[in-house]
Amino acid sequence: MKKHHIELSNEQVIELQDMLKSGHLAARVYQRIQVLLNLHQTKTYRQVSDDLSLGYSTVRSLAGKYKEVGLSCLYDLPRSGRPIRIDGTSRAKITTLACSEVAEGRQSWTLRLLSEKAVTLGLVDQISHTYVGSILKKMP
Repeated sequence: MKKHHIELSNEQVIELQDMLKSGHLAARVYQRIQVLLNLHQTKTYRQVSDDLSLGYSTVRSLAGKYKEVGLSCLYDLPRSGRPIRIDGTSRAKITTLACSEVAEGRQSWTLRLLSEKAVTLGLVDQISHTYVGSILKKMP
């Protein structure tokens, strides 16, 4: 049986063990530390995946990431997220619109009326009335 393992320095082993003792870790990071420590003990990928109830490919990919980037493999890279569709300028214009005089025949602005007016004026391409409400809720 071919052994796949990684070699951690003594400092890295101590650092990982201290992290485990701290108790302030996300479950994902805790599990990754356990994988690295088990692989350091010259266990195979299969043994580690069976011991920790993880997939073989998960263990193998973590070992590969460790070999590439070191201990930073414990943490996920930040994700870009959804791009902002309505910028601060548009938000300010919607807030200004809500503070302006209401349309003729109306007593006050409704969220639906504000969202329709913002689209009509070209402030935004589209916006829901609930999102208009969240914009106005953040007003000081």
